Amino acid sequence: MSKVPLTVRGESLLLEELKELKTVRRPNVIQAIAEAREHGDLKENAEYHAAREEQGFIEGRIQDIEGKLGNSQVIDVTKLNASGKVVFGTTVLLMDLESEAETTYKIVGDDEADLKAGLISYGSPVAKAMIGKEEGDIVGVQAPGGVREYEIMNVQYL
Repeated sequence: MSKVPLTVRGESLLLEELKELKTVRRPNVIQAIAEAREHGDLKENAEYHAAREEQGFIEGRIQDIEGKLGNSQVIDVTKLNASGKVVFGTTVLLMDLESEAETTYKIVGDDEADLKAGLISYGSPVAKAMIGKEEGDIVGVQAPGGVREYEIMNVQYL
């Protein structure tokens, strides 16, 4: 199985969430289950069933995060020598050649992607078009309305 790329920031966010789940949320739900059990009949105890459902969610998320971390390759873009090329983790300033609007994107892993924050997945059409290109190159991206062309204005390794 191939490793999934993850930025240093992405790894940090997953580790923070994992710590929160294991040290805060898991003990809280165990306490809630214990308190609900003290109320008697478990068949009709909504608090007990809600706490058990929450426990299932927490345990599932812990397994999910541990799996992602175990199957990831953390890439620190600040230590790469990509010689000006767009690679995973780079921050790229693009200019739409039609509207001349500028947009900045950082290429990240699937779990980190957030278009509103300017974080796009390495598997997205825009990222795929940019990877391997350099500052000054023109890239074509297939959009619902046809091919859009962008010029790579700046590539940063932040």
